[in-house]
This record gives sequence, structure tokens and C-alpha cells, in this order.
Amino acid sequence: MTWTSTMSSGYSSLEEDSEEYFFTARTSFFKKPSGKPTQCKDVAQERELRTHLSREEIRQKVELYNNSSKDHLKMTLNPSGVYTGFIKVQLELRRPITVRGGGGGEEAFYLPQGATNTLHISSNNTIRQVIQALLTKFTVADNPAKYALYKRCRREEQVYMCKLSEGEHPLFLRLLAGPNTDTLGFVLREQQTGEVMWEAFSIPELSNFLRMLEKEETERVCSVTRRYDNYRLKLQEAMSAAGGPG
Repeated sequence: MTWTSTMSSGYSSLEEDSEEYFFTARTSFFKKPSGKPTQCKDVAQERELRTHLSREEIRQKVELYNNSSKDHLKMTLNPSGVYTGFIKVQLELRRPITVRGGGGGEEAFYLPQGATNTLHISSNNTIRQVIQALLTKFTVADNPAKYALYKRCRREEQVYMCKLSEGEHPLFLRLLAGPNTDTLGFVLREQQTGEVMWEAFSIPELSNFLRMLEKEETERVCSVTRRYDNYRLKLQEAMSAAGGPG
């Protein structure tokens, strides 16, 4: 398995020895759907369905998907039975990411909330490969194990969130759900393990976190100081207007 990247066009590709499939990515922004997320547990059912679909059933679903798609993000079924298509992954990262700099160093910063990448993948690609492709696209130096891919489903006014296992095939889920991203969306988040596992971070990452915390602390102190200075000034003005001591 080899990675190739074309920086001028912004595309990355993943090639396998016997199968031709690849990732491409480009960034856009869209609003996050409203609603309270809850958990769903239908991953096992979809895995079972995947093993029972015949090639003819897949061909029919690909044709139905393309007929329902309102943009150019179509699916293509190859003679081998492998099909390729597009998925959109929304980034919802609360902590800063660590990226590799041009000089070999590392730098931490926050990605904008709601950023989305459109990936071109095959039906053979797994969740783990999709996560790795996203990190490679942004030259992220973090361990891929720190991240997880979720699927977000909307049913009526309820939003369901479900963590996907690394062996799931996102393009198959996309095929089953159809092209409507309200019916099914993919979201990249940090692993939710309760307490932060600080030992999983490198020294440069921890140093970057400390610098960012110090910056946030300074900004917060300045904001509070300005607010109370403003209160003090208004009190003094009110006391002067009332003839009280200045």
C-alpha cells in the first residue's frame, strides 16, 4: 500500500496492489444539523446486510443512488464488483490538532468547527483508512487511534449518533442510505474515553497545549479586568451624579 499526494491540486490518493481505489479531498463548510444526539446500534445489521447483497442487487442500488443524486458525486461500479463514490466527512474536533511543519517541526492549532472534506473512496475502504486519509490530508501528526468516525442519522426531529467500528465500510453505508446527507452523515471526532489520556500525547503536543492554555488564560484575565474596570467607572459616574464621594 502506498500513498501519493499532489500538493498543487489538493488531492491525495491511496493505491492497493490489486484493487484500484483512492482518496481525494477538498474542504468546504456547512451548518451542523440541530437536535439532540442519541446513540443507535444498527452497525451489526448493516454488516450482515453487506454479506448478503448479490452483485446484481449492488448494481441496482448503485443505479438508484445515481438517479437520486442531485450533484456530480456519483458512484461507479467496476467489472470486479468493487464500486467507487464519494462521502462527506464533517470535522467536529474540540481539541487542537498537531500538524507537521515544512521545516520538520510541529505546530498545534484548532480546526474550524463545521469544516467538511469530500473523499473519493471505494467499497473496500474501511473506517480506519478514511480516518488515516483525513489526517494525511491535513498533515496531522497525531495518532489515528485518538480519533473515531461516527455516523449521524436524522429521523423526523431526532438526531442519532453512532460510533462506527474500524472495519466498517462507509461507502456501503452511503449506498444503503442514499445521497441525502440529512439521512446519513459522517462525523470525525476525538475518541470519547472519559478522562483525557495525557500519556498518549508527545512532549511537543503537551507543550503546545500549555502555550495555548496560557494564551487563553491571559485573554480571559484581560476580558474580566476590562469588564470590572467598566463597572467601576460606571459606579463612580453614578456616585458623582448623586453627589456622593468620588
